[in-house]
Amino acid sequence: MAYQTYPTAPGPQPGTEQPRVRPRILPGFGLRGPRREKHVLTVEDLGALSFPVGDDGVLIGEDVQQQPAVLGLFRPSAYDLVLVGGVWTAQVIALRAAATGARIAVETARANLWGPMAQAAGGGQPCVTIHQVGRLGPQGASVNSPVLVVRDLGVRPPRSRLSAAPWQTTLTLLPYLGPNAARVLNAADLVGVQRVSPQEAELIGRVLSLGPQDVTALPTLGDDMTLWTTRMRRQYVRAIAGQAEQQVLGGPRRID
Repeated sequence: MAYQTYPTAPGPQPGTEQPRVRPRILPGFGLRGPRREKHVLTVEDLGALSFPVGDDGVLIGEDVQQQPAVLGLFRPSAYDLVLVGGVWTAQVIALRAAATGARIAVETARANLWGPMAQAAGGGQPCVTIHQVGRLGPQGASVNSPVLVVRDLGVRPPRSRLSAAPWQTTLTLLPYLGPNAARVLNAADLVGVQRVSPQEAELIGRVLSLGPQDVTALPTLGDDMTLWTTRMRRQYVRAIAGQAEQQVLGGPRRID
């Protein structure tokens, strides 16, 4: 049997510099690290593993099954919330966000309602700042310093001058629905609704595609109850204030 031979690549010539060979790096993976033995589990051992899923965020109360309800406030993209409700619920959320290390910037014409909470938050650290309407500047939010912007500007809040930014969440507080409520609700990523009138409940139901049971329930909610909803999911949450929160904010109330 005849074998075909192939010419080999010529080697470096005497007196010439041999080119350096660089290791090839796979895009996105970097240099190859040390090789270690693989960890192997049997099928029976898998049941002993548990991973927390969906429990990262701010505890805002408990659901109807009395299980903790956690809201993931801060994300690597801008996040917009609307709360149709009272200052008390917004302040509970702000206090608990501050307790996680976030900075809180409140834009409001009702500084008298937010002042005591701002002074009590952070253990003397200026983690909550209050700004006059239209005087809120860029906050410099980052993954290490997330920011919750609370806009308490009445039933017709003007468009925010702040640019959307990663790790910056905006909570717009509406005491009740105004003429531009449909626009504000449609633009939100998440909407919280406390007790509203039957007429407001009908409007909210049309905008957010709520079922008849939810529309009927909204005018009967207690002062501490909020329906948090998107167009895909909804959950009733009861806010339960701790002792320290009660000393600062008092008891739950829908009207301020």
